[in-house]
Amino acid sequence: MNYLTSFYSKATAVLLAAVLTLATLTLRAEAQQNPFAGGWTLQPAMSALNFQSVKKQTVVENSSFATLEGTIAEDGTTKVSVLLDSVDTKIDLRNVRMRFLFFETFKFPSATITTEMDAGLLNDLRDKRRKTVPVRYTMELHGVTKSFDAEVAVTLLSEDLVSVASTTPISVSVSDFDLLEGLGKLQDAANVTIIPSATVSFDFVFARNSTLASATPAPAAKPESVALEVEGDFDREACKGRFEILSRTGNIYFPSGSARHDAKSEPLLNSLAGIIARCPNMVIEVGGHTDSVGSEATNQSLSEKRAESVKRYLISRDLDPTVLVSKGYGESSPIATNETRKGRWANRRIEFKVLSN
Repeated sequence: MNYLTSFYSKATAVLLAAVLTLATLTLRAEAQQNPFAGGWTLQPAMSALNFQSVKKQTVVENSSFATLEGTIAEDGTTKVSVLLDSVDTKIDLRNVRMRFLFFETFKFPSATITTEMDAGLLNDLRDKRRKTVPVRYTMELHGVTKSFDAEVAVTLLSEDLVSVASTTPISVSVSDFDLLEGLGKLQDAANVTIIPSATVSFDFVFARNSTLASATPAPAAKPESVALEVEGDFDREACKGRFEILSRTGNIYFPSGSARHDAKSEPLLNSLAGIIARCPNMVIEVGGHTDSVGSEATNQSLSEKRAESVKRYLISRDLDPTVLVSKGYGESSPIATNETRKGRWANRRIEFKVLSN
């Protein structure tokens, strides 16, 4: 009896070991077949998204974005979000121009890149370690969505880290994403010519979800909080520069002949209120300007009412009323010709400036 008990115990142990071994091999085989099993999460500190632009025909400028978010799902669906307020040109006011004049981040705070990587092309990644695969990706930027083809290099850095990187720089045309007007504002503000396209390169590093300390994702960052600028209050020069740039946006709208701003003006005005709050001990003038259509007296009155309307809205955003004054300039200070529609549009504007103490 003892012999039989011992025999069956050994047989059961052998069978159990065989089952466990088979299960382990099955799991490994499944993982080998699906490199995205369990999902992956982008590691921002290890990732990079860079772009090059050219001004004055030959001057190349390198810029990047500091805040990225992304995932790879088990089915290979890859999504990366770029918070555009985190643009990094290495110069403070250049960052502000890119944010407010070019990307218009107060309306379009992020860009999104999505693609579906074919697991079948990568099921031998553990053995190969690095593979170049074709992808068709979709980019959503500035309210426009377009699809393109590219090649990416997928590199298994370790069992728990994978890199997805561009193999060559990718050309992105400004016109593809309705950014030509923003480019014009950028050129006017910087007084330079800029080639209307950029080359983009990236290296996104993802970690296997099973290795992350917590399965709970970190809360999404607020777009305006990722801007690369000093914390706390701005000094006088930083405030002056910002108000000059925001005066060029052209994103404060009024119906014809009306002093009531359109609701689509409010994203910019909300951003402006946040900047004013960080400019202590300064008085900010809200200046209204018109084109020359109509009588001079009518335009003067309209400019005053529009400036006052913007001032009232800003005060409603919890600003101290004593830091704001409004003034109407009518048609007296044009910045463009009133002979064209485009020029008249430019002349109908609200400007902001720091008054002298």
